[in-house]
Amino acid sequence: MTTESVTTPAGEARITLHPASAPRAVLALGHGAGGGIEARDLAALAAALPARGVSVALVEQPWRVAGRKVAPAPKTLDAGWVPVAGRLAGAGLPLLVGGRSAGARVACRTGAQSGAVGVVALAFPLHPPGRPERSRAEELLGSGLPTLVVQGAADPFGGPAEFPELPDSHELVALPVGNHGFEVPKRAAVGQRELLDLIVSAVGDWVLRVV
Repeated sequence: MTTESVTTPAGEARITLHPASAPRAVLALGHGAGGGIEARDLAALAAALPARGVSVALVEQPWRVAGRKVAPAPKTLDAGWVPVAGRLAGAGLPLLVGGRSAGARVACRTGAQSGAVGVVALAFPLHPPGRPERSRAEELLGSGLPTLVVQGAADPFGGPAEFPELPDSHELVALPVGNHGFEVPKRAAVGQRELLDLIVSAVGDWVLRVV
């Protein structure tokens, strides 16, 4: 594991790279507005995918690196992401961009200009909780790249059934349980480790199909 700082118009971003020994692709993942790269899904992907030939770059936005607690406006998030994606694209391997929640939105908005070949959207916040009329589907549908959406059944930001019909370039993985953080209730038929394994398998399989 290595870390690297990248200068962006929004400040210093940080890449924590979990390299594959024989990499076929790089998957860059950003965090959400309420947490960092320690999120359970991001950590699980970083731990498991290098063994399948996918290096995982966990990206901390400049506001997190600077110790601030509130995420800035979307245009500032985008400005803090694009140079990082460009740096990773320059490594010469196929690059896929993505993230969880707000990080997924950033990847969808900027994927086409980042040199990426696909987008991985984890817990895409389709709308604010309780406000389905404020849909963000346009960001997802307008990614301009093959896009994988992984969504928990109990996500208050939009469950799998709430998503519009997706184009052929997009794929939705509807998880049987899980909230916005992919947390599993104690008495669920699917355990926490099992759900994370489902996420890792779905993302890994899709990435290797795309590249």
